[in-house]
Amino acid sequence: MKEERMKLPKVTLDDMFLSQEERDNKNREYVKVIPISEITNFPNHPYKVREDDEMFSMVQTIKEYGVIHPILVRPKKDGGYEMISGHRRKRACQIAGITEIKAIVRDMTDEEATIAMVDSNNQREQILPSEKAFAFKMKLEAMKKQGQRNDLTSAPTEQKLQGKTTREIIAEEMGESSSNIQRFVRLTELIPELLKIVDEGKMKLRPAVELSYLKKEEQQEVFDAIEYTDAFPSHPQAIKMRKLSESGKLTMEEIDNILDEEKPNQIPKFKIPEDKVDKYIPDEYKSQEEKQDYIVHCVKKVAELEKQKQKKYEYER
Repeated sequence: MKEERMKLPKVTLDDMFLSQEERDNKNREYVKVIPISEITNFPNHPYKVREDDEMFSMVQTIKEYGVIHPILVRPKKDGGYEMISGHRRKRACQIAGITEIKAIVRDMTDEEATIAMVDSNNQREQILPSEKAFAFKMKLEAMKKQGQRNDLTSAPTEQKLQGKTTREIIAEEMGESSSNIQRFVRLTELIPELLKIVDEGKMKLRPAVELSYLKKEEQQEVFDAIEYTDAFPSHPQAIKMRKLSESGKLTMEEIDNILDEEKPNQIPKFKIPEDKVDKYIPDEYKSQEEKQDYIVHCVKKVAELEKQKQKKYEYER
C-alpha cells in the first residue's frame, strides 16, 4: 500500500515576510465588466463632466474602439459600485449607448478612495480653479485623517514623521507650491457667484483669496457691485475690502468707491447711463453682458452702414 503524502499549500518568500494585512490586500483588486447602471458617481465629485468637443471626441473613439483603459471603482456596502476614476468615460459610454464598462474593482477606505480620485483627475489638461479648490481640500482632509489613524502605514503618514506637513506633501504631488495649495483651498469659502468669476478668468486668484475672508453677505454685495460696474477688484483693492470688513466698516458705498479707483495700466471704460439706452434694448436682453453685446452689435451695424454710405458718396462724386 502506497503511502499517501499530505499536500501542503505552497508558501512563497513573500508570504513568509508579509503581514496578514498585506496578504489580504493582495486580493483586494480584480477586473470585471460592470453594468453602468450599477455605478454611482463619487460623492461631491469636484471635477465637472463637460459635454464639450473633447467629450464628443471621446464618444467617437469609444464607439470605434471601446473603452481602452478600465475605470476604477470600489464596491459599496449596500451593493453596486462607487466611481473613483472614469466619470468622463462613463458619461461618454452613456452618450454612445453602451450599457457595460470594464472596471478595476478595488477595495478602498474612504480616505484612500478620495486620494485616488483626486490624483487620477490631476492629469487633466484643463482644470478650473474651483475644481482644484475642492479637490485639494478633499485630499487634504483625507490625508489628515490617515495621519490620525494608528493602523495606517501609508507613505503620507511616514512622510509626516519626517517633518513634512500634509500641505507640503500635496504640493509636491500636485505640482503646486505649498502657498498655492492654501490659496486654492481658501476659494472654497467664496460664494458660488464669485467663484464662477474666478473660473471664467475675470478675477485672479490672489484678490479672490482676499475676498474669501469677507462675510457671505459682504461677498454678495461685492458681486452685485461687480455686476453693476463691470469692474473686477485688483489684489490691493481686495486687501482694502478685507481690512474694512475686519474692522466692521465695509459698506456698499465703500465697495463702489474701491472698485471705482483707477488701476495701473487700466484701459479707460466708456460708460453710458443705463436709463438712456434701456428703452431701445429688446426685453429678451436681461443681463448686463447681454445688453452690452446688443449695444456693440448695433454700433457695428451703424458703422458698417456709414462706411457703405461713404463709399457710395465717393463713387458718385
